Amino acid sequence: MTDMYDDEREWWQERFEEHRPRLRAVAYRMLGSLSEADDAVQDAWLRVSRTDTSAVENLAAWLTTVVARVSLNMLRARDTRREEPLDVHVPDPVVTPESGTDPEHEALLADSVGLAMLVVLEQLSPAERLAFVLHDTFGMPFADIAAMIDRTPDAARQLASRARRRVRGAAPAPDPDLARQREVVDAFFAAARDGDFDALVGVLHPDVLLRAEGAGGRSTVLAGARDVAASAATYRELAPFVRPVLVNGTAGALVVAKGKAVSVMGFTVVEGKIVAIDALSDPERLASIDLGDLS
Repeated sequence: MTDMYDDEREWWQERFEEHRPRLRAVAYRMLGSLSEADDAVQDAWLRVSRTDTSAVENLAAWLTTVVARVSLNMLRARDTRREEPLDVHVPDPVVTPESGTDPEHEALLADSVGLAMLVVLEQLSPAERLAFVLHDTFGMPFADIAAMIDRTPDAARQLASRARRRVRGAAPAPDPDLARQREVVDAFFAAARDGDFDALVGVLHPDVLLRAEGAGGRSTVLAGARDVAASAATYRELAPFVRPVLVNGTAGALVVAKGKAVSVMGFTVVEGKIVAIDALSDPERLASIDLGDLS
């Protein structure tokens, strides 16, 4: 590898910055962590800046491959460090005002990367996640994906297919109408505030899943409308502190008390019922949320 001349390096840096939003979106889907996604993109730039790129024909595809490889290595390292599999891990949520997202967040959340989907992606193997994200979201051919994981194109196709089935089964597409989503989520919190158990059950799908992660990665999973409703009744004291926000582009809630984010909740609403609630209440991970943008 040879160092680039200054002018060539500057040209490449400008091209890299043009592609940064897409590259960050790739890394976020692969890693489910905003900080790790930024690290992966920066690592990719360092690799690019030290590589002879004279033979590169398709810049977007080549950069996507570099970032995907970096993210794959980070996923594998994460799995190696983890002593025991987590029951559930809630990825970093992207919290934005209901009035809409800024261009950076729009790029990050394009193609429906809901929080529930990211939770399911966390349960895939690194190879399955790579095949699904790169093919189903970014349209990369299986031949290119196969080269990254030392598999045949058919094997890569099978990995993506298996991942697709799991995602569709556990993370159904939410209702496209944000206003309808908000109506259902508001009804949920109104029922919790009033302690109306029957009303809570009424807005929940019979097979609803509540997945929550607290401080230190402690997780809770509840299934079924009655169990989730019983748990939701404890939110009564938090109701005055709930702010309506978008969480990964869908109707969600941010709980703010004493100037600090206490919890972020993402809701998946399908046909007027809540089918999934994904909540994060780890103070360390919530500390990065800029509350000033969400007032």
